[in-house]
Amino acid sequence: MEIFIAAMIVAATPLMLAALGELVAERSGVLNLGVEGMMLVGAVCAFIVAHSTGSTMLAAMAGALAGLSMAMIFAVVALGFSANQAASGLALTIFGTGLSGLLGQNYIGFPLPKPPPLFPEAWLSLPMGKALFGHDALVYVAFLLAAAVWWFLARTRAGLKLRAVGDNADSSHSLGLPVLKIRLMAVLFGGAMAGLGGAYLSLAYTPMWGEGMTAGRGWIALALVVFAGWRVGWVAVGACLFAAVTQLQFYAQGWGWRAPSQLWAAAPYLVTILALAILARRQTAGSAPAALGKIFRATS
Repeated sequence: MEIFIAAMIVAATPLMLAALGELVAERSGVLNLGVEGMMLVGAVCAFIVAHSTGSTMLAAMAGALAGLSMAMIFAVVALGFSANQAASGLALTIFGTGLSGLLGQNYIGFPLPKPPPLFPEAWLSLPMGKALFGHDALVYVAFLLAAAVWWFLARTRAGLKLRAVGDNADSSHSLGLPVLKIRLMAVLFGGAMAGLGGAYLSLAYTPMWGEGMTAGRGWIALALVVFAGWRVGWVAVGACLFAAVTQLQFYAQGWGWRAPSQLWAAAPYLVTILALAILARRQTAGSAPAALGKIFRATS
């Protein structure tokens, strides 16, 4: 069970990173459906830098920067030219899928060494040591970022302004808030987080590059934001839930749970759909920002 929990935490990390970035973007009123494309470009750029330099830190930074650059393209189209956000995000995913395949075509099949655990090896012998202390630095960074995002949104003046823009952009503008600037920063943060999530996939989760290796995790990250009711804590819970179901296909047969392999492969997506359906019927579920997806044009 300890090994299963450790694997679950690792599998939840890229989902949590991408979902946290999308949550911040959506709380500002911007719907970016390009998470999958940003993750893929982040993954391939991080792998190329790691393969060339051998530095995991530089590679992670490159992945975040690649995701941010992709988000900048979306921001120019959706915020600068007031294009439809859903269509712009879908186009970004298609573009990111093609671009990542092009950039990574010469790197398929090259393995990378896994990043070492952050804590001393002796700590792994402690009770639940592998689950708590057997991970690389990026896993702990993901949980620290979750706490930082919660603090920013709930406890800071800047977070209050961002939430105000997401709920009513016109009223916020009339009060003197720079709506487009706030949304731009939120979108760029979301892109950097998606790129970092993609970087974790190619650097640590499966330390190699494969075309389309995100396997729909960007879409799951989008669903997690809805599942969480746009609340940070539930994003972490949802990421761990999806990761746990994902890992069941590798451990269930060893535990004596007999089922077709196709069922285990589909189970994470079925659970996600079921969770969203149940959440939609709960009156206590969080509500979407009122201005989510609505185009804002600054007027004097």
